[in-house]
Amino acid sequence: MLERRLRELAETDVYPFHMPGHKRMGPQDFPNPYQIDITEIENFDNLHHSEGILKAEQDRAAAIYGAKQSFYLVNGSTCGILAAISAAVKRGGTILMGRNCHKSVYNACELRQLTPVYVYPVDTEYGLQGQVTVRDIEAQLAAHPQIGAVVITSPTYDGVVSDVASIAEVVHRHGIPLIVDEAHGAHFGLHPAFPENATMLGADAVIMSVHKTLPAFTQTALLHLCSDRIPAEETARFLGIYETSSPSYVLMAGIDRCMRMMEEERAAQRFDCYVQILREFRQKAGGLSHLKVLGAEDFSPQEAYAFDPGKLVIEASGSGRSGQELKELLLSRYSLQMEMASGNYVLAMTSVMDTMAGFERLLRALEELDEIEGATTAKQVLRPGDIYREQECCMRLSDAVECAREPVALADAPGRICACYVYLYPPGIPILVPGERVTEPTRDTICACMEMGLQVEGLSESGCIEVVKME
Repeated sequence: MLERRLRELAETDVYPFHMPGHKRMGPQDFPNPYQIDITEIENFDNLHHSEGILKAEQDRAAAIYGAKQSFYLVNGSTCGILAAISAAVKRGGTILMGRNCHKSVYNACELRQLTPVYVYPVDTEYGLQGQVTVRDIEAQLAAHPQIGAVVITSPTYDGVVSDVASIAEVVHRHGIPLIVDEAHGAHFGLHPAFPENATMLGADAVIMSVHKTLPAFTQTALLHLCSDRIPAEETARFLGIYETSSPSYVLMAGIDRCMRMMEEERAAQRFDCYVQILREFRQKAGGLSHLKVLGAEDFSPQEAYAFDPGKLVIEASGSGRSGQELKELLLSRYSLQMEMASGNYVLAMTSVMDTMAGFERLLRALEELDEIEGATTAKQVLRPGDIYREQECCMRLSDAVECAREPVALADAPGRICACYVYLYPPGIPILVPGERVTEPTRDTICACMEMGLQVEGLSESGCIEVVKME
């Protein structure tokens, strides 16, 4: 029973270094959700045609982030990404997108029958996906003049930030809009210790998940429009398609409370305290011998334009462990739940709601693991460039999804055309996209990911992959 399982979790001492950003410690005076769970009754406005209280609250969000217009999202950033892309690019058009975009961007391509052109992020020394460079975007725009919009992810799941301002300048020079998936950057621009948010850097549409790094309920997000390059009317129309027609007033009240908290004077003090705790943690963690907490100084200017200090990327290969092994140790021995594990690192997500005690527990755990079980030889790890290779596209994505398909064993898949998405979750970035040919190196990579205990989605329970049926 889910409710009982959740109650049991709440009664444990497991500390949440994962989203949502409220860290299960929301405002104590928030009402009983059952008492405020209503529908569109008198005096409470309608999200899909807001004229009263909901319009005022969305205007508040726009003012906080410096947007021209903002929309509450209760279907997560996903529905905002779908709506922004649909409003920006006509059906059957072409879109330039980072290959490291979330699966919702690929779903928009599928639904709108768009042709994606990819730009690949830099492969960093420590095995993270780096920034998308201005140079690569400019090259693709020059090579494909039919591109109707550009979509990038900044920051990445791991906290790597691209040069949004310079990218926006190049994109606008070609007369098209820039859409930034800033789902992991709702805290950006709210304190000088963090990078500026994309709404202030020239992006035309910015989608951010307030639940990831701020104190708001899971599934809550914002879509900001910052110019007229993407029509507001079309954006609202598509939100009416992709977002529920019965939006939760509980979730919207959660966004409202979160925005008001960010407006209050004591929010600045809360951020000051949070930043100080982060700095002290990073300073003390700098003494580790085999584990390493990555910071901005660990990336070259080519790898990352900036880095989110709130993301604790704990690199484990020097300890002789995989990321998954470290994640499991932190949970089983120290009751510390991380956000995710990759081949050679663990990600701990933090927010203004984290406590000094939580950071101290994590530091003690890392120091103990570093001292007791440190190793001198690093394990072989898969780098992003190994996982997310450039693939041969044989069919349009939307055609491959809808054509006749058949399952084949993964071992026999090389040479066949993929008819499904295969991706690691988290973060939800496709290794294979429908319409791409499966190669032996890609098959071997998928097998290696599964052997490392990473969560590979898209295969059947028997290990088969859906491919385009041969006539």
